[in-house]
Amino acid sequence: MGEKAQEALQLQFDKRLRLEFHGARITSDAGLLACRELDEALGLGEAAPVYLRETRGGRNVQHELVPLLRQAVYSRLAGYEDTNDAVRLARDPAMQAVVGRRALEKQAASANTLSRFETEVLVTEQNLKGLGRLNATWVDRAMARTRHQRVILDMDSSESPVYGEQEGAAYNGHFESVCYHPLFVFNQFGDCEGAMLRPGNVHSAQDWRAVLELIVARYERTGVRRSFRADAAFARPEVYEYLEERSFHYAIRLPSNDVLENEIQHLLTRPVGRPPDKPIVWYHDFQYQAGSWDRPQRVVAKVEWHRGELFPRVGFIVTNLSAQPEGVVHFYNGRGTAEQWIKEGKYALNWTRLSCHRFVANQVRLQLFLLAYNLGNFLRRLALPKAVRDWSLRSLQLKLIKIGGRVVRHARRVVFQLAEVAVPRELFAVILDRVSELRLAPD
Repeated sequence: MGEKAQEALQLQFDKRLRLEFHGARITSDAGLLACRELDEALGLGEAAPVYLRETRGGRNVQHELVPLLRQAVYSRLAGYEDTNDAVRLARDPAMQAVVGRRALEKQAASANTLSRFETEVLVTEQNLKGLGRLNATWVDRAMARTRHQRVILDMDSSESPVYGEQEGAAYNGHFESVCYHPLFVFNQFGDCEGAMLRPGNVHSAQDWRAVLELIVARYERTGVRRSFRADAAFARPEVYEYLEERSFHYAIRLPSNDVLENEIQHLLTRPVGRPPDKPIVWYHDFQYQAGSWDRPQRVVAKVEWHRGELFPRVGFIVTNLSAQPEGVVHFYNGRGTAEQWIKEGKYALNWTRLSCHRFVANQVRLQLFLLAYNLGNFLRRLALPKAVRDWSLRSLQLKLIKIGGRVVRHARRVVFQLAEVAVPRELFAVILDRVSELRLAPD
């Protein structure tokens, strides 16, 4: 298709091998087509104009808002975290196809166009809030197609190291780095319900209510049972009161102190006899009221004696659950999956890459990473068959999204000839069938 013929490169270790480069007809991200099919089935992209406002004007606007948003999200899902990657991706066949018909016929947005979109159009106050509301709509549409009797919200903070003079960057003593300190909320299915980018030196629980309120309001309307889990940074009376007023069950880790340890003094004596290979675990619960609390709360304690360790491992959880102590601890331990999902966002999408100078621009980048993460997670949990549903986001990226493909153009169609390596034709067909079934589900 108009490409200039080039001489093949020869390899010396085996002279039978030749290398030919057909970049305009080859893609390494053909699996994005399955993500785009899911996007269409759930109506994700079409929701964008409801929440985002186009601020550009004039006749020179060639790339519309929805295709630009798709390019910003899909490129991050494929592992391209910088707009500079658009120099190549603008002519990548898979990226052109998922962005839209115009991009497939010509090309996707250039690096300059995409950068201006992110740092000029999306940074307005209205659009920044709109990105958060768009993400909430995406999660709602995925949850509408998910069987669930309750929703469990896990809140946690994380570290996003910075390496320049970014606004809001500060030294954090806990992480021992100059960083941002974002706050995340996930549901039990791994969807990121919301996030807030914060300066690096704020307390882990700062702005918890601003992040949680919109999420709580959405689920209050559904009438499903609601639960909340968090670590010791969120062990505050105002958090308990807020959750109880909104009919939430909660389990929050409580920092140890002398009063709490006195309550379990009878469990802190080392067991007599030869220690077994497996830990000895004891549970206890009691009523406790800290000086800043207006009433007592139920506290569950877990004491573990491990072989070869002189002192026990002790943990406390404040809760309004009525379950047995062991059940409360089991429920609380489930929040460890939130830490796993944060790591997936870091290592698969590199969502800690917040390298813009302006704080607001980095807020936009984080929201775009969230949309990319959720799109990948929706595909994983709604479309993957049982045999591969345990893939991490990184595995999904490497095995499905990073499928190589050759593009053949005909007069009336464009054919992607995909490589069958980790994902054979049969598996890809099952994924598309499952996506097709999602179209029939109600919003």
